[in-house]
Amino acid sequence: MVSANDVKQVLVVGAGTMGHGIAEVFAIAGYNVFLADVNRQILDSAMDKIRWSLSKLAEKGQLKESVDSVMSRITAVISVNPDGSFSNDLAAVASQADMMIEAITEKLDAKQALFRFVDQHRKGKIIMATNTSSLPITEIASATSSPELVVGMHFFNPPPLMPLIEIIKGERTSDDVVQSVVDLAKRIGKQPVVVNKDVPGFIVNRILARFLNTACWLVAKGRASVLEVDSTVRFSLGFPMGAFELADYSGIDVFYLIAVAMTQRGFKQTPCPLFEQMYKANTLGMKTGKGFYEYPKPGAYVRPQIPKDLAGKVDPVTLIASAVNEAAWLLENGIATKEDIDKAVKLGLGWPKGVFELADQYGIDSIVATLNQLKQDIGPEYSPEPLLTQMVSQGTLGVKTGKGFYEYGHYEEVAKSTLIVRYEKPIAWIILNRPNKLNAINVDMINELSQTLDEIEQNPDVRVVILTGSGRAFSAGADITGFAGITPIQAAIFSRKFQELTLKMEYYTKPIIVAINGYTLGGGLEIAMSGDIRIAAETAMLGQPEINLGFIPGAGGTQRLPRLVGRSSAKLLIFTGDMVSAKDAKELGLVDYVVPPERLEQEARSLALKLAEKPPLALLAAKLAVEMGLESNIWAGLALESQLFGLLFSTKDVVEGVSAFLEKRKPLFKGE
Repeated sequence: MVSANDVKQVLVVGAGTMGHGIAEVFAIAGYNVFLADVNRQILDSAMDKIRWSLSKLAEKGQLKESVDSVMSRITAVISVNPDGSFSNDLAAVASQADMMIEAITEKLDAKQALFRFVDQHRKGKIIMATNTSSLPITEIASATSSPELVVGMHFFNPPPLMPLIEIIKGERTSDDVVQSVVDLAKRIGKQPVVVNKDVPGFIVNRILARFLNTACWLVAKGRASVLEVDSTVRFSLGFPMGAFELADYSGIDVFYLIAVAMTQRGFKQTPCPLFEQMYKANTLGMKTGKGFYEYPKPGAYVRPQIPKDLAGKVDPVTLIASAVNEAAWLLENGIATKEDIDKAVKLGLGWPKGVFELADQYGIDSIVATLNQLKQDIGPEYSPEPLLTQMVSQGTLGVKTGKGFYEYGHYEEVAKSTLIVRYEKPIAWIILNRPNKLNAINVDMINELSQTLDEIEQNPDVRVVILTGSGRAFSAGADITGFAGITPIQAAIFSRKFQELTLKMEYYTKPIIVAINGYTLGGGLEIAMSGDIRIAAETAMLGQPEINLGFIPGAGGTQRLPRLVGRSSAKLLIFTGDMVSAKDAKELGLVDYVVPPERLEQEARSLALKLAEKPPLALLAAKLAVEMGLESNIWAGLALESQLFGLLFSTKDVVEGVSAFLEKRKPLFKGE
């Protein structure tokens, strides 16, 4: 058996889009490569593309030797005779190679013919790999006398840049061959994931197919527009491209044909008709100049303009639920490990988080509820996998319970007299908890909230605070019953104490997200305005109604409101005491996001987790620069900014951030 140590010469058959990139990757890693294709024209074009790619890597300092040195290790070979039979030259290099990687057309009979030929001419027990993205490894291997030597080695386009390789085990592939290919993948600088069973679509294409089909059905059924879906995908989920943007870029025909091939081999789904209609109409995306978006001319890519303000019009859980369900199927059927599945979508699709990490973030219960609804709307393939329903029954719902697919350490809920404090590392939730009084603010709540903020500030496990209310209100304002009989001096003292709390929030050392779940009036709005980011449920109502009782806002409302909405709008709200809807508050600039009420918690958590990954010291510096700069002139603000900018360069987080960027990995900031 050939081990990774024995591989010196590699035969790559197929010099097209994938093949020439694979040849380049192996040549860069020091291997001698035979690159074979049917004629000289294709080979010359491939060699030109390899040289161009190498020159670009050299310009960026990413090539350790000269372009000519790398090119000298690649030998072009014509693989087919004029009559269509395989050439003697191909037979000759097959007898020298320690490994063969096939990257020809996605047709089973063509691949089987090639493997049969190489099998007849190989020098011994070499590795025979296929780069197929959709065909069964087992069926390809059946054309050989030694199927145990045949393995899937699925690169992603373009191979020199994409780090992921899916390594697929056919029914008879030996464990030794799989391990050798894993070792080889690492030696050529790639990150392998192992697919233990030869299922249609492997990992990435199965998950992507579920995701795209769901997005397509939402549009086909009129539940969302293409722009609403893509805006949510790009800006709410943080994916590099919208679903339809990706389909256009890669080719609608590519996704359609892969889905057809997968379905023919047992992948069960209710195909969305839009992809088939566009495939038959030859509106294939960028390559034809028109797909879900239009382009200047065929092949000319211009990134579609997708409005950010449409983000969230579609529930992100609706878009990812089927992908999570498919990932759960892969896991419970032993196709791949949890870690490899998450690695595959992050490296192969560019998702900012793994599919299981997303499931934990949004809540397994939300995923299951959404799947049950999609099952009714679209088809039976949305039935929640037993693994997911079991997790719901066990209460392992993800981040919010401290355990889902992953463990999140400390989870604790502490009930105080006016608050509930929930610790979900790296988040702390503070929940105003006087629901029978619409969370009206009294002295006890002010003191408890201030004390709780102090406690959380000293907790190194907490990176972000979310403040919300229980019941149907965030807070309807100060508890007026406590005002009976107080003197003007006592009222002024109450105001000052309340202002101390809102100032503490405004200059707090950790980001504060305010999740506005209902009535947010008077002092409740003043607290909300002291946070950094406000997310409001569509049903929320906001206002400063103090004027109706004969007084004015006393906890910073007359100062923060005009800073947020402008002088005239602030006066109008304060003078009239009128309430405004969440939508109107968004237009005024009083809140930053408006979401359906059932999604308020998940949207707040999603944003908090995103902020928690950022460097804590830089977040603090940015917050201070903004808040203190707004309270001074621009010269003082700029001076503060430059001082904080320079100070950050003495921190370990900057070293980590720069190192991670250069090493093309995700940074791990510690606040040091």
